[in-house]
Amino acid sequence: MTFDRIAAPLVALLTASFVLSPLASDSFAGFEPTQFPVVAESWPVQPVGWAFSIWGVIYLGLGLSAGLGLLRHRTDPAWAAMRGPLALSLAVGTFWIAVAGVAPVAATAMIVVMAASALAALGRAPAGLAARGAVGLYAGWLTAATGVAVAVVLSGYGLLGAQTAAIVLLGAVLIVALAVFSRQPRAWGYGLGVGWALIGVIAANLPAANLPVIALAGLGIVALGAVAWRGRG
Repeated sequence: MTFDRIAAPLVALLTASFVLSPLASDSFAGFEPTQFPVVAESWPVQPVGWAFSIWGVIYLGLGLSAGLGLLRHRTDPAWAAMRGPLALSLAVGTFWIAVAGVAPVAATAMIVVMAASALAALGRAPAGLAARGAVGLYAGWLTAATGVAVAVVLSGYGLLGAQTAAIVLLGAVLIVALAVFSRQPRAWGYGLGVGWALIGVIAANLPAANLPVIALAGLGIVALGAVAWRGRG
């Protein structure tokens, strides 16, 4: 039996396990300072708690995509191309919340794998809301979340200060995001996923008037908007 024959059902099954995984553990709205040796009041890089509500939209999009793919595009070569890396991302993601609550370093390694495979899936996804739109939103949020996780771990273990880690990793996120989005400017879901995370970062830093982080995140939103505008035709 070849992978192509089982790919659509496998993605549907893994999507279901991924979407339902929060029910098996506590909800996640960011790492807690007490999980690290260097305890900080907060991390400038981490979006405000309500920004994590985007997961509801991501879960819905992935669920609809998996269902449509299974029922109407099971043998479609255009859909088949993205299923391998997407399956890997979802398989790792099924266990991510449970691991994040107890082992931030391991969770950070896992989210790197999730993001890399989601980006690979996006690069192979066919046009359309159900495929490129859903996978793009997922990959966009994961791109930002990977930078957040790495920054938190670096500062949580005293390798960088929280402010320095925020600026360095936000810069890295923007470089990756703009490179990906520039190649696929019609993958609007990707731009929205990254942009929403940046809005969450701005909101988290407004009370402290952390202007460097706010300005960098704001610049990223403007740059993503410019790429989207150029690719609108």
